[in-house]
Amino acid sequence: MKNLSVADGLFVEIEYVLSEGNADGEVLEECPAEQAFGFKMGSGEVLPAFEKALQGKKVGEPFCFTIACTDAYGETSVDAIHTLPKSIFEVDGKFDSERVQPGEVIPMNDDEGNEVYGIVLDVTDTEVEMDFNHPFADIDLHFEGTICDIREEE
Repeated sequence: MKNLSVADGLFVEIEYVLSEGNADGEVLEECPAEQAFGFKMGSGEVLPAFEKALQGKKVGEPFCFTIACTDAYGETSVDAIHTLPKSIFEVDGKFDSERVQPGEVIPMNDDEGNEVYGIVLDVTDTEVEMDFNHPFADIDLHFEGTICDIREEE
């Protein structure tokens, strides 16, 4: 079992640092070994390009790769920016002005009931402009880390 390589159907745990663009870019996320990020290969939990870059690696093996924004979360789309009525942000009949401010990230539900996150761009007297693009849109993602564990799921 100790000789497993990263492959579809296996559970993989990694520690990593995610930077913008390259190793010298702004750090976007850190996931240390004590809080290793785990996922099942081939389940659609992570980007396909991410899985592809890890294929065949073994426990303890380091990795370093960059995923272009077009293979990650894409470019910013104006179709993901929506103007919503201010009334949907009311709590007990009163607009939630403390939470709904430009720059704030608000969890919401889409038409199918899935949770999505939007960034408040602007608040007017009657409307709230929200950006539902992924926070990493327009960004090339640079990952550096190590494979911590590979196992078959129980």
